[in-house]
Amino acid sequence: MTNTPEPDSLPPLARHAVHVFGERGLAPEGVVRDDTLAAEVPVALVFNGVSHAVMMATPQDLEAFALGFALSEGILDSAADCRGIDVQVIDASDAGLPEGMPGIEVQLDIATRSFERLKDRRRSLAGRTGCGVCGVESFAGLDLSPQRVPPRDWIERIDLAAVLRAFAAMSPRQVLNAEAGAIHAAAWATVDGELTDLMEDVGRHNALDKLLGKLARANRLDEPGFVLMSSRGSHELVRKCARLGIAAMATISAPTAMGVRMAELSGLRFWGLCRAPRGVLYADGLDGATGGLPSASTASATASMP
Repeated sequence: MTNTPEPDSLPPLARHAVHVFGERGLAPEGVVRDDTLAAEVPVALVFNGVSHAVMMATPQDLEAFALGFALSEGILDSAADCRGIDVQVIDASDAGLPEGMPGIEVQLDIATRSFERLKDRRRSLAGRTGCGVCGVESFAGLDLSPQRVPPRDWIERIDLAAVLRAFAAMSPRQVLNAEAGAIHAAAWATVDGELTDLMEDVGRHNALDKLLGKLARANRLDEPGFVLMSSRGSHELVRKCARLGIAAMATISAPTAMGVRMAELSGLRFWGLCRAPRGVLYADGLDGATGGLPSASTASATASMP
């Protein structure tokens, strides 16, 4: 077997020579420069020795990613159902990948009941970057049944001012994206909009799973607060949050119609198009059964930056 690099030796960013044309002040023949690119590595998630999914991900915070994925996809009921996680880099030749493209295998040792349930409903999820439904063979496999979020007496405190305050603090902490671009972030904020945690990945689903895994490992999933995403708000992001009891989410871009409906049915408070000084409340988290809001336009609001 060839020498295999340690997991930490695969950097989340890579340097690449590029030829730049058309920039103001450049000669017509352009100029060669070094550019910073986001690393994208196939990560195999293996449960009790059985490979379940291959996701394209940024090689960073992979233990949190694996745990968050297992929880948000309903493989585990709680973090305690995971007895151990081992991350190993697999040389490209051993993984059957092109030269210079190593893979990563994340082995999870999970409880017997969780593994038996996984085998019962196992399906292929070999996927593209952050794809949440790859490999599903039928509509039933989409797992779109909404999971109700318990009522929170603090939910109305997650207002526009809190959401914009949190988003304002997000960009300075997106260190990978500042260098490479093309990298999503998932963050956690208190009900007052104080940003406390942020995780990055080339896939928005992966970034969210990393964040959820980090919170789960620290027993913080029950903390009052909300998730922020540097992406659109799609149904699978809402589903992942609702499954773990997260009561509110805010996204910088627009949601999909299915994402809004999933939030309504789950009772999750859902802000979208959060670009200061404006934000749109698509689902208020107060009446999940009927949707609560007559239309998104009535929830649109503006406010000064806190």
